[in-house]
Amino acid sequence: MIKNIVLPVLLLLWPAQALAQHREPDGEILLWPNAPAPGSEALIGELEEIIVERSPEPDVIRDRYVAQITQPRLQVFRPENPNGSALLMIPGGGYQRVVLDKEGYESAEALNEDGVTVFVLIYRLPHEGHENSRDVPLQDAQRAMRVIRSQADEYSVDPDRVGVIGFSAGGHVAGSLTTRFDADVYAPRDSADTLSARPDASMLMYAVTRLSGPAVHEGSRDRLVGPDPSQETLAVYDIAEAARADAPPLFILHAINDTSVPLPNGMDVFNAFMDLGALVELHVFDTGGHGFGIRHTTGLPVAAWPDMVSAWMARHGLMGEAAAD
Repeated sequence: MIKNIVLPVLLLLWPAQALAQHREPDGEILLWPNAPAPGSEALIGELEEIIVERSPEPDVIRDRYVAQITQPRLQVFRPENPNGSALLMIPGGGYQRVVLDKEGYESAEALNEDGVTVFVLIYRLPHEGHENSRDVPLQDAQRAMRVIRSQADEYSVDPDRVGVIGFSAGGHVAGSLTTRFDADVYAPRDSADTLSARPDASMLMYAVTRLSGPAVHEGSRDRLVGPDPSQETLAVYDIAEAARADAPPLFILHAINDTSVPLPNGMDVFNAFMDLGALVELHVFDTGGHGFGIRHTTGLPVAAWPDMVSAWMARHGLMGEAAAD
């Protein structure tokens, strides 16, 4: 059973572009359909998923998050004219929650317009009692990539053109998939787990990457690895420390005035992968702050990010010919 909760909050001013009819996903895929997710067995019946609405006017615009997740899943957004490309989309939430609308549904719709099929990941959170808690989000991300590829024909997707895009703490999940796509973090369940979890491209949007130093996002770090991670832990879970030369092409986007996840989270990862010879591209905007998604970009240059992502994907061969022209 999933509880829906509406929080009383102060009235906010929503941009006009967000005042659109709500769109629901075109489908849902359970990641672990025949048994509890690995390490979550003891939580079944104990941890009850909640969906919390924070918007003062949910009939106008939704602002929901999900927490206490034991059944990870993909919400599917299918474009009217699919070009064969797909993205695993991983919303943020500081490893405390999974933001559903702003960095999930709305961003998925924007990329649908360019023919991209989008799979929004509702992933488990590391601080909620799961075994092997540090690797729970990565388990779900690896499994998601494999499941997408295993069902590629059903969704008109080319299994060799599946990328990942992550926002904030979801960017850390995407970065972990980029650096640890071949890590042995769960026992295979079925034939899908014979497929590669390596994304064909990786997009890190104002992503949490540093787990130590002055640029750290303390909440994400504390919930994932604790407040005082060892150097051995950082070598695995800090995305800059874990950079590898054989990573997929990387697209990094950040704003200078991001005070929640400071700019070095983007720049340090860019430098680390570039120094190893990996294909990496960095875009820095002077304004945008943090967590802008689609709805908080009105009138700002950063509003161009969906078009920039699509153009970058086209340059790296992930888009169909029509989208690349």
